[in-house]
Amino acid sequence: MSTQVRVEDPQVGSALPRRLSSRLSGSDRAFVIGARGVGATVLLITGGIGVFLAVQAFPTLRRYGWSFFTETDWQPEADRVGIAAVLVGTVTVALVALVFAFPLGLATALYISEYAPARVRGALVSVVDLMAAVPSIIYGLWGFLLLQPYAKGIARWLHTYLGFLPFFQVDTDPQAALWEQTRYTASAFVAGLAVAMMVLPMASAVMREVFSQAPLGEREAALALGSTRWGVIRSVVLPFGRGGIIGGTMLGLGRALGETIAVALIISPAFDLKFQPLEIGTNTVSALIALRFGEADDAQLSALLTAGLVLFLGTLVVNTVAAMVVARSRSGVGTDI
Repeated sequence: MSTQVRVEDPQVGSALPRRLSSRLSGSDRAFVIGARGVGATVLLITGGIGVFLAVQAFPTLRRYGWSFFTETDWQPEADRVGIAAVLVGTVTVALVALVFAFPLGLATALYISEYAPARVRGALVSVVDLMAAVPSIIYGLWGFLLLQPYAKGIARWLHTYLGFLPFFQVDTDPQAALWEQTRYTASAFVAGLAVAMMVLPMASAVMREVFSQAPLGEREAALALGSTRWGVIRSVVLPFGRGGIIGGTMLGLGRALGETIAVALIISPAFDLKFQPLEIGTNTVSALIALRFGEADDAQLSALLTAGLVLFLGTLVVNTVAAMVVARSRSGVGTDI
């Protein structure tokens, strides 16, 4: 693509056209080709994984049909296989993780971008980013050995005073003997707390990046009108970063849905169709695959890969929507000074 601009030549005295070209230079062209190549490779790998899982899932779907999605038991020896219970467990753990990760991630992002002194801001960013690099098994051991004794007490307190709500019910007496208190261990609640710590860095990083791009002019205008620092955050930063908040939360949800090792170390596997996160016993799709993969025969392996296909499609949809929201998050619409 090119265009012509007329310039005055002092030698000739008449307007001569000068051709302007928008063709990329060598380094720019190499960068564009490299970026497109990386993007195409990622798409090919992702598509290849999806095709592989779909092919492996075909025998299971042909044999069980829709009952695979409605059956709660996982008993291959009795020819009863389904993922209804583990899907509920997956969603329960992810929701518990988001309940704790969202406010912590939002507060962390706001503090780093708006309140932290400049001399420590870089260190705080590095610490949060390093949390994302901690292996899952470390979070699992932390949750099982250190967090669970305290989480058990919190779960018992919630059951004692909020047990009239179905979400906080546990099938035991909160004033029972000590051995009965094991009903509060190895639950979706404890696993969700561990997963929340894994989700927090990702959500916080996305939110912090969007908050840091809030327009300086609108910030200064709010301050010039007498607004406080919190007023600037409420009227400029938060409306500007609404898309980043939603996108970061959804990216964290995608991470929480697929977490494996930390959940497998904490939970007591059970195939109960219940929505009681405080009570012992639950299971997730990823934990099911990790725990049953080593002993699976061909038929059970196909069923596990079918469950993996469901999880793959779910997390792909969540992460795609989150990426779209983050990409469209720059907007001054809704900013009210």
